Amino acid sequence: MTRSLPLLDPVVVRPVVNEPVPAEGACCAACAAERAPTRPPLPVLQAARSATIRGTDRRITFAGVLAAAAILGVAGLSAIGSLIGGTVWLPLHLAMAGAAGTAIAAVLPFFTTALVQVAPAPVRLRIASIVLVAGGSILAGVGMQAAGSGVAVVGGVAYVSGLLAIAVAAFRPLRTALGFRFRLVHLAYATALTQVGAGVALATAMLAGWSPIVTSWVALKPAHAWLNVFGFVTLVVAASLVHLAPTVAGARIRPRRSADVALLSLIAGAPIVALGLATGWDPVARTGAVVELVGAVALFVHGVSIQRDRGAWTSDPGWHRFAGLSLVAAPAWLLVAVAIAGGGVLWLGATPAAWSVTFLAVPLVAGGVGQILVGAWTHLVPAIGPGDQARHARQRAVLGRLSYIRWVAWNGGVAIASIGVLAGAEALRFVGALVFGLSAVTSAILLVRSTRA
Repeated sequence: MTRSLPLLDPVVVRPVVNEPVPAEGACCAACAAERAPTRPPLPVLQAARSATIRGTDRRITFAGVLAAAAILGVAGLSAIGSLIGGTVWLPLHLAMAGAAGTAIAAVLPFFTTALVQVAPAPVRLRIASIVLVAGGSILAGVGMQAAGSGVAVVGGVAYVSGLLAIAVAAFRPLRTALGFRFRLVHLAYATALTQVGAGVALATAMLAGWSPIVTSWVALKPAHAWLNVFGFVTLVVAASLVHLAPTVAGARIRPRRSADVALLSLIAGAPIVALGLATGWDPVARTGAVVELVGAVALFVHGVSIQRDRGAWTSDPGWHRFAGLSLVAAPAWLLVAVAIAGGGVLWLGATPAAWSVTFLAVPLVAGGVGQILVGAWTHLVPAIGPGDQARHARQRAVLGRLSYIRWVAWNGGVAIASIGVLAGAEALRFVGALVFGLSAVTSAILLVRSTRA
């Protein structure tokens, strides 16, 4: 016998109303609604504002890279004058302190904040750091050549102030970083700014006439040079290549033993050499030279290993080729420069004669620093410059023109000129400078055209 199921009443669905609970002392629900506390509105994420801030920071970086390229052009014109009979100091100063320093002021804070995805530094601080470094280097050069030591001192003070602004713009935003940090890269950046600050301060104090520095300047001058050239520019280049070179090559940004060895060695090498030169202690200076050479070799090995892992590009082959090959060849020339400078210390010891700009200038400035700058702007102009995707595609097409020819002419010219300087052959030096100059001028013209594409 089966039992019938009981009939249930249909369920009536009523809308849920959040009626306020009568507060203490409220006589009814209406009074409770009037007395009920209201919740503050949920915060609205400022996505659009963050994108605007990042876009502004990219435009500032883009403008700083263009300013560095302009100063490098002035250094090239000055180098032509030095071939005619002028001094080699001014083009070297404009290229290293001026062009390289301005480029570092533009890209270093951009890299530090972009790597950890935090909001960049305030716009005024970013602009001030670039203007102070660029203007300070120009004032120092003008003061040393024509206007007198007073103008050079003003330039030195402005430059140090710009370095402080770079440090604040690069590291203050990192306090809000929550994710992975490139601690060794950030340490290298901080060490580089400290070393160049010390080197510029020494030169400024000498120009200001501070007697302890003036009387010891013969020994302090090579220490000043090592801190500025290898403790600042070379170290920043190495730290930047750790993440920039894989990006350009289409490889993964991952920990590499060669990068760790390069950065740790380059962090320690230059200040050890500078200490040994300043104190006249041969064992310290020679130890630092060996450490610096190890770092330069590791940096070159790092570049080669990245090229082995590079991606297969399907578009813009000339653009990828020129930027990638430039960032491989530049560390090779930096290795040559470190070998020349370090070899002088190993051979002669902690003496002023161990530092010579004559043999160092061509591989360091033209082969290393200059090629890093042209390779970096080739990649960065379409990557962070203003414009839409169509404009960036046109810029890549312009910057990739004659890629093999320009790269071979650049490095071939540097090699011929370097051999000419070492051998004392004026004809070779002239031919090398001419071939290199054609490549450099062509690259500069393409840069200008890319900004109008």
